[in-house]
Amino acid sequence: MTVDSERESPTRNLPGILEEDAEQWTAKLRNAAIDALPPQRLMPDRQPAYVASWIYVFGVLTLAALAVVIVTGMVLAIMGPTWWHVSPVGHFVNSLHLWSVESFFAFMVVHLWGSFFMAAWRGKRRLTWVFGAFAFLASVGTAFTGYLSQQNFDSQWIGTQAKDGINSTGAGAVFNVLNFGQMLMWHIVLLPLAVGVIVGVHVLLVRRRGVVPPFALDEPGAPDDPPGSSGTAASAAIEGEA
Repeated sequence: MTVDSERESPTRNLPGILEEDAEQWTAKLRNAAIDALPPQRLMPDRQPAYVASWIYVFGVLTLAALAVVIVTGMVLAIMGPTWWHVSPVGHFVNSLHLWSVESFFAFMVVHLWGSFFMAAWRGKRRLTWVFGAFAFLASVGTAFTGYLSQQNFDSQWIGTQAKDGINSTGAGAVFNVLNFGQMLMWHIVLLPLAVGVIVGVHVLLVRRRGVVPPFALDEPGAPDDPPGSSGTAASAAIEGEA
């Protein structure tokens, strides 16, 4: 089916969009998504030279550890508690899951502190920082319910020690740490879903705004920045471009 060329009106670099179709909610939603997340930013071909610094690597290491956590967690959820307590392969996968969680938190803490000391909220990156902090908090809750789901003496001790503190807040009425089934569902369904969504938004925001640049060094003989400024003119120019 052919369309009269006189009726075609390109919209936002998308050829072949009809003028009347551009007012539809699907076209508006598509255009808004392209404006917010341009493809060239989602899949960049190059990164700035400063990204080669080791401090920027810990964000990627955190994502890599999270991928191992998810894969091993899926295997444990499929096979069940008896398998990871009895089978030698289950012991191995359970240990791999545990140590990938430990690595995930180690890398994330270094990434979090590195981002804090670099003032990673500069250059309209406040939401990026906020979602990163939320990801950390959601991960803490996921790890806590994971320890409660081990079905061993560690999980029993952690549950009995935590129940009094949680019950004192009134949350124990809906969050019973001694209920294995409830904690397992929190651990494998609700909290991982929250972590996945928050981390996904965080990564998209990093792609949208770019990686925060390091603080620019003052040139020899240049006057000091006035109080309250966020850096030198060079730093401001880099952030504006990002």
